[in-house]
Amino acid sequence: MAKTSISTTSPQVNLTNCDREPIHLISKSQAHGVIVVCDVRNLKIIQASENSNAIFNYPVEHLLGQSIEKILSKEQYEQIAQTLTYEKTLLPENITINHNVFTMIPHISNGNLLLDFEPSGKSLDPLFFQEQLTKVLNELDAASSISEMCEQAVSLVKYMFGYDRVMMYQFDEHWNGEVVAEAKEDNLESWLGLHYPATDIPKPAREIFLKQGVRMISDVHYNPSELKPQLSPITGKPIDLSKSELRGVSPIHIEYLKNMKVGASLTAAIVLNGKLWGLLACHHYSKKFINYHQRQSCKFLTQVFSNKLALKTTTQFLEKTNASEEIRKKLVLQMISISDISRALTKFDPNISSIISCSGAAIYINKILYLVGKTPTTKQVKKLIKKVLVPSKEKLFSTKNLSGIYEKAAAYKDKASGILSIRIGEEKEDFVLWFRPEISQTVNWGGNPEKKGEVKDGIQYLSPRTSFEKWTENVSGLALPWEKYDFAAVSSLQDSITHVLVKKQKDQIKELNKRLVEANEELETFSYSVSHDLRAPLRGIEGYAKIVQDHYVEELDDYGKKALKTIINSAEEMDGLIEDILSYAKVGQTRLKKQFFSMQELIERIIELQNPIANYPHTNIHIQEKIPDANADRRMISQVMHNLISNALKYSGKSSQPSVEIGWCLQNEKTVYFVKDNGIGFDSSKNETIFEVFSRLEGNNYSGSGIGLSIAKKVIEKHDGKIWAESQPNQGATFYFIL
Repeated sequence: MAKTSISTTSPQVNLTNCDREPIHLISKSQAHGVIVVCDVRNLKIIQASENSNAIFNYPVEHLLGQSIEKILSKEQYEQIAQTLTYEKTLLPENITINHNVFTMIPHISNGNLLLDFEPSGKSLDPLFFQEQLTKVLNELDAASSISEMCEQAVSLVKYMFGYDRVMMYQFDEHWNGEVVAEAKEDNLESWLGLHYPATDIPKPAREIFLKQGVRMISDVHYNPSELKPQLSPITGKPIDLSKSELRGVSPIHIEYLKNMKVGASLTAAIVLNGKLWGLLACHHYSKKFINYHQRQSCKFLTQVFSNKLALKTTTQFLEKTNASEEIRKKLVLQMISISDISRALTKFDPNISSIISCSGAAIYINKILYLVGKTPTTKQVKKLIKKVLVPSKEKLFSTKNLSGIYEKAAAYKDKASGILSIRIGEEKEDFVLWFRPEISQTVNWGGNPEKKGEVKDGIQYLSPRTSFEKWTENVSGLALPWEKYDFAAVSSLQDSITHVLVKKQKDQIKELNKRLVEANEELETFSYSVSHDLRAPLRGIEGYAKIVQDHYVEELDDYGKKALKTIINSAEEMDGLIEDILSYAKVGQTRLKKQFFSMQELIERIIELQNPIANYPHTNIHIQEKIPDANADRRMISQVMHNLISNALKYSGKSSQPSVEIGWCLQNEKTVYFVKDNGIGFDSSKNETIFEVFSRLEGNNYSGSGIGLSIAKKVIEKHDGKIWAESQPNQGATFYFIL
């Protein structure tokens, strides 16, 4: 094969950069027309294709630097100037140059006025076009499938424009193409069903098709006509010819068409939802020219087809979505009615496998897996989740070639070559999965899709393949692709499952809270009742013991006197314990009566009631000045302070120089009250235990019921506050609280 010649305005094209070939900057014109470039500011000609002499009888040298009036009439010149001045739309029109009629096609490119001049040619009869358009509209409306629509479209275009072969060429997700419909001359071999690799129509070509809509090459064997000069005198760069009807063709594409024995071509874009869906490709085996207006008619037909395709696709999407929506509603009803969501989604009809087309499904919640239908084994699915789904972090994951990203899946490709999964919950590793089996298929390519090229200096340079004979490839490990309506269906189900799970969790929390409140109320009522009822027999014991002490103590021996004293002391201790239990129970039953009060005065009053001069004569008590006022239930806070201060006095009383400090500080702009002593302290690991009911770290060495700190904690929490302690053994303790 001869080495491909590349324009000097383009970089050398190889297999790694062919998708970046700047085909819009090929500064050449096709042979059947002339490109003229004008400075939009003064309408002087700055570039023109060198075939102007052959077509206009004006050499390029005689045009450059001249006003466009050199070619156009004064009236046409003024019309263009006025259109540009008022920024109106430039429209094609027929003009006569040296007794020949041309269609002038104007457009703006980067501040330049580009004028394509091509033969006006023959146009379609308007009545004929209208009749054919009406016919195709009716047929497209009546078509039962997209495939049938494609067949009607290619037949109509072949009939109207007379190309030897007309094909509908559809792209897949990787931009490989397939001939899905064909109308041809009887003597030609059919290409229907053949596939072509993405490199046959690289990205730059696809982008220009999307912008321009229709592209004609009238003679594959034409001699390109270069722009003179090649670089714009204004910018010093090649001019962008993306919108030019006469733009020169990539030499790679020309060689490709020659290898296919094609003499002329016409290609029109099929656009679906703003994306290139496919191409209407027309081939002729000799040169063939159809004029601008005919090409616009073809473009209009493809736009009509695109609209009908969008309507058909949308209708299909809605039908599938509506069907899955009915199943989703039933699944939601099952989830609401049955407490176990996994069972609701797998053990009834419908189940999760019913919502989309699949061979089997699975749900993985709380590390438990449930399978439905034809699936890999439990062990295989769990490993798949661990190795593929969990690391992906995606809420929705899909592939039609699982073994291509996870080698071990090849072992069960007959069950799961394709998977679609949704993640349940934001950060949880719970999933629902759907499986599709391998669809073993034979793909017929239009020649070997692996393009070979010349290797030079270690780089393989692109050279189009010469053979387009059918080349068969057996494809395995692929499943049917997941469609947009599949994604829509599982996304809706994902939202529903999440909603139901959240609602069930809320209901469970609500029920637990209700039971906790009831249990707490019962416990408080029980504590109050028991404590109150215990007092009656206790008073009897204490009363009769004191009668014996007052009237019969002289009749008792020493052992009897000691026993009687023990009874009276035990009764007094038990009465104190009951009083503390009652106080603890009352905290939960009493409503807060908040008010502003002086914490300074409250503390001083409590110290006075403790009578430290008599009870703790050696203890140094320091109260900070200007302790902030509090907004709280005064009686309850008085109880807290009483407990903390009495504990501080009690547990520091045996120190060599006992001291107690009561004050406040700021923490995160909040007032923190504290009571500090230098007493026996306690192990810091007991910071939480010390606030538990009946918790006494010092045993019988010090009097007390072990309820005082529990009451303090309950009071502070009732005020939505916080209480905590800091201490070390024999280094004192400090109790803090925030309201």
